[in-house]
Amino acid sequence: MTPQSHNHNTILVLNFGTPFAQQIAKRIRECNAFSRVVPYTISTEEIKVIAPLGIVCVCDDRCFDKYATTVPLLNEMSIPMLTVSGSDLAATDFLRRYLKKCGCSFDWTMRDFADMMIRKIREQVGNEQVICGLSGGVDSSVVAALLSAAIGPQLTCIFVNSGLMRKGEMESVEPEFSQHFKIDLHIAREEKRFLGALAGVTDPQEKRKRIGHEFINAFSEAASQFKNARFLAQGTIYPDVIESGGDAETPAATIKLHHNVGGLPDDLEFDLIEPLRDLFKDEVRQLGLELGLPESLVWRHPFPGPGLAVRCLGEVTVEKLNVIREADAILIEEIRNAGLYRSISQAFVVLLPVQSVGVSGDSRTYENAVAIRCIKTSDFMTADWCSLPDEVLRRISSRIINEVSGINRVVYDISAKPPATIEWE
Repeated sequence: MTPQSHNHNTILVLNFGTPFAQQIAKRIRECNAFSRVVPYTISTEEIKVIAPLGIVCVCDDRCFDKYATTVPLLNEMSIPMLTVSGSDLAATDFLRRYLKKCGCSFDWTMRDFADMMIRKIREQVGNEQVICGLSGGVDSSVVAALLSAAIGPQLTCIFVNSGLMRKGEMESVEPEFSQHFKIDLHIAREEKRFLGALAGVTDPQEKRKRIGHEFINAFSEAASQFKNARFLAQGTIYPDVIESGGDAETPAATIKLHHNVGGLPDDLEFDLIEPLRDLFKDEVRQLGLELGLPESLVWRHPFPGPGLAVRCLGEVTVEKLNVIREADAILIEEIRNAGLYRSISQAFVVLLPVQSVGVSGDSRTYENAVAIRCIKTSDFMTADWCSLPDEVLRRISSRIINEVSGINRVVYDISAKPPATIEWE
């Protein structure tokens, strides 16, 4: 749960069991007012301690009974109240009128969130040591930056090299964090371990389970070297929580598994620190810029926890991973050259478990097909596909087919989320 702001008045968002409460809270934050999501079971005594300027109830038809029981108690507190159903997702201008009625000052920013979290981390950690799982993506990088600002030399970052990374990823992570950010970085090289665990596995969820299992074991083994560490920090963000069914207040199905949500062992010897758990991807990026991270890192396209394994449909092998890396590198290079990288939220190549007939010179080929996926989204909860210029698509396809051995067909994914997910597995 996000800690209370010390400098800005708070709007409480009461979650009655819908997946929309955090989205409403985000809309409020976009109005430059601090919002905090709490379960509808919060007591009136706790609300009085927080002393919010307003209370927003987020519910739908499924939680009417809980809402009807709770509202009379809230009305007795004489705090301006607004009810939002999951189907109408209040418009920003409507919320702003309500916030003005509450007396909000509209001067809260992500800088205030950073300062608040730095204070919270210092209070929580004290003089103890913290280990942070670093992947090189924006989420874990922002967490590392927050911790570095809060506790400096008490932080150690561990990067587990699974062998499932994009081309050049490993080579960029080490100098960025150990040299540029002066963070104590330890690298666990576990490529053979992960590939061995994935041998013969084709089911998507089984892949994720095995990768999560191996990641936890590899990370735990690396972390065991630091006997004095008490805390473990992770870059969990809200879409990770909701898609993994990890929000206790939300009856959401598990869409896909994340190794840092619900996958930690019961006998974990660390206390968890997850400062981004209530934020969406665009908010994490704003926070990263406030913390002084370079734009090249902040705007790096997100990468799934299981890595290229979920972009290699079917069994994962070294040969297939190399094909994906080379094709993916070409895609990213071309959209950068076209000035499209920042306007695309995520772009990647998927190696399909099919082969197709092609022609090379005077010869018949029977080789692999790949799919290109480029999407636009603000929160990664929903997404739409991007329409790339014809000449860019043509150049990408031509280069992949001519430069990556074993590919003779490129297709383009035009599926929105929902009903499709962003990743294929």
